[in-house]
Amino acid sequence: MDFDFSDDQQQLRDAVAKWVEKGYGFERRRAITAAGGFSREAYNELAELGLAGLYVSEDDGGLNMGPVEAMVVMEQLGRGMVLEPLAQTLVCSGVISAYGNADVKAAWLPGIASGEKLVVLAHQERRARYRSDVCDTVAKVAGAGWTLSGTKNVVPAGDQADAFVVPAMANGQLSLFVVERAAAGVATRGYLTQDGGRAADVTLANSPATLITTDGQTALEHSIDIGIAALCAEAVGVMDQTLAITVDYMNTRKQFGVAIATFQALRHRVADMKMQLELARSMSYYASLKLNAPADERRRAMARAKYQLGTSMRFVGQQAVQLHGGIGVTDEYIVSHCFKKLTQLEITWGDTLHQLGEVSARMQDTAGVFA
Repeated sequence: MDFDFSDDQQQLRDAVAKWVEKGYGFERRRAITAAGGFSREAYNELAELGLAGLYVSEDDGGLNMGPVEAMVVMEQLGRGMVLEPLAQTLVCSGVISAYGNADVKAAWLPGIASGEKLVVLAHQERRARYRSDVCDTVAKVAGAGWTLSGTKNVVPAGDQADAFVVPAMANGQLSLFVVERAAAGVATRGYLTQDGGRAADVTLANSPATLITTDGQTALEHSIDIGIAALCAEAVGVMDQTLAITVDYMNTRKQFGVAIATFQALRHRVADMKMQLELARSMSYYASLKLNAPADERRRAMARAKYQLGTSMRFVGQQAVQLHGGIGVTDEYIVSHCFKKLTQLEITWGDTLHQLGEVSARMQDTAGVFA
């Protein structure tokens, strides 16, 4: 299989890498966290690069690119631990493009592609515990439209977004809707997340909504898989940066008059970190390449990839902190932020144990087919 990137993909990667290096340094990231964990200015810079329109058709003002281009972009954003939720833009533009009717697409996709409208997925509920089929939010018919009532938790940049893609039960069937943050009955409570980003709890009280699709379970599973593939690529970027910083520190830090990078035991631990990184990179490729596969095959691939990524993230993050010693957990030093970012990514879209259960369940389903 050919894993070489095309010229266009390499140019895209280089453009994003240049922006991260010159426009999103560690000090800017810390300043954004101190200001609340989200910068509309930084998000607009991403949109100016065309990144908000990766999954939007050219007719709607986007780039009409695919999962591999999204992987290339997210990996570079991961190297900078970018706080602005571009992955959510990919999720929502992807699901609206795939399941929305012409009116919904016309209303939202051009604005998403230009960066004018930030739309995020609001699907998590306290009782669900990573399960996409558990939903207490209710949709009711109201004239020619719909109203939604319920609460969604840990919505990325929920109090800064312009609208939400919201799953809700409509006549006993899970359906997907768009709800504007400025709509009547919408209330948000924002807060900082562990990695320095921003999220919010969103409460809907008979809030007007636009229907995307009544096949909400299929669409929601697809959106989650888009998110997992993007997260895998982002995590590879974070781990790549974490390893590079750790190696640089070990070449600088001296003990007994020599750099600690000369100690064989520590070199073996770095080699183990590198091995976990490359395993994760391979599974990130796998996830992106399977994103357009049939639903069952795609779901199995995402669970496998996220399981490996979760294992690698925990190992690389913990080893980096231990190899640094006390400085590795100070807020002033970048490695502590890498560790917190990896920890949060590990529990996003279903933690490692949840994904192991998904892998096991889907293997049993497959075995049943051939029994």
